[in-house]
Amino acid sequence: MPSFSYKAFDETGKETTGFINADSERLARKLIKKLNLVPIRVWEVKSTKEKIKVKNSDLVVATRQISSLLEASTQIDDALKITADQLNSKNMKSVLYSLKEEIVQGKRLGDAMKKFPKVFSNTYISLIKAGDTSGNLAKMFNSLANYLEDSMSIKQKIRSALIYPFILFTFSIIVIIALLTFVMPQVVGQFVKSGADLPFLTSALLTISNFLPYIIITFILLIIFGSFFFKSILLTNRNALIRLHKFFLSLPFIGTFLLKSETEKFSSTMHLLTSSGLVLDDALQECSKVLTNAYLRSELLQITKSIKEGSDFGLLLTQKKIFPEIFSQLIASGYRSGNLTEMFHKSSIFLRNDIETSRSTFLSLIEPIIIIFMGGFILLIVMAILVPIMQMNTLILG
Repeated sequence: MPSFSYKAFDETGKETTGFINADSERLARKLIKKLNLVPIRVWEVKSTKEKIKVKNSDLVVATRQISSLLEASTQIDDALKITADQLNSKNMKSVLYSLKEEIVQGKRLGDAMKKFPKVFSNTYISLIKAGDTSGNLAKMFNSLANYLEDSMSIKQKIRSALIYPFILFTFSIIVIIALLTFVMPQVVGQFVKSGADLPFLTSALLTISNFLPYIIITFILLIIFGSFFFKSILLTNRNALIRLHKFFLSLPFIGTFLLKSETEKFSSTMHLLTSSGLVLDDALQECSKVLTNAYLRSELLQITKSIKEGSDFGLLLTQKKIFPEIFSQLIASGYRSGNLTEMFHKSSIFLRNDIETSRSTFLSLIEPIIIIFMGGFILLIVMAILVPIMQMNTLILG
């Protein structure tokens, strides 16, 4: 069904905008009038719903505001419109206006959200459907807002843990390249012109300096072709992707950090899904779509399949050993005691604090390592310059 965008006056004479679905422009104007609006302009818009994307921060803000309005006993269609009117994101506005029109025309909110797969995940839609069916839509939006805010906070902390050392390392490389390219050739060049024999260290660094542009270009080309090569393999070979992601988890420190992050995501999502009333196997099926690590995702799907066949979840989790052992033991204990949802919640809080501790430890370790690396390389360059000078002074003084 075609979509139409419109501008109209409401009963108070205030100009309003929105979207409506109708078979023709004429029918769209009739539907707008039934909403007690006076249409000013109505035009058909091309359907780009499948391609619409919004920032995570915009979705978090919209979810939180809708939650607050629903808790204040606002109707869902009004909550969507009020939220859309106050947002700055054009894409998010478009999505909420479209949802509002779908609801006005009798469609369920969860079904309307399926038209925006780039905006609302399957987990998001499943939870909204559960809340709509049980009559707890306000509570579900509140839970989703908390979940999205926590997820965004974790992502920001992980980014901050990686951005700072990346900037420091990049600056160190730039300083070293500048010394090798501009400083060292000019100073050492005087000794080359005089015909003096250069020490091995000086000669080696001077050779690196002369070939540095070619080394940099070769390194960049290797990265580009390497990325294309790996992407072509990983896109066509799922097993290769799983093995690569498993290798990432085995890396010292970084692998542990990634595993904790994925485990926290799994735990918080499972808490949200099970508390909404989803049965365990359906919750695991939905949760597998949230994980970004292909190895963990494949293992979790195997666990889900085994549970549907009648296996014990707690036993499977401890046997698979895909998550940290203490986490698996806690969840298995919660499953056997019938307190699984609460255990997922407690584990999520524990892991969140653990990730913050790991992030602080990582930053405290990586900063001195990079500084030592940069200082050591600069020391080599300084020695490469000073040794010929010292040799020359020795020869002059006799």
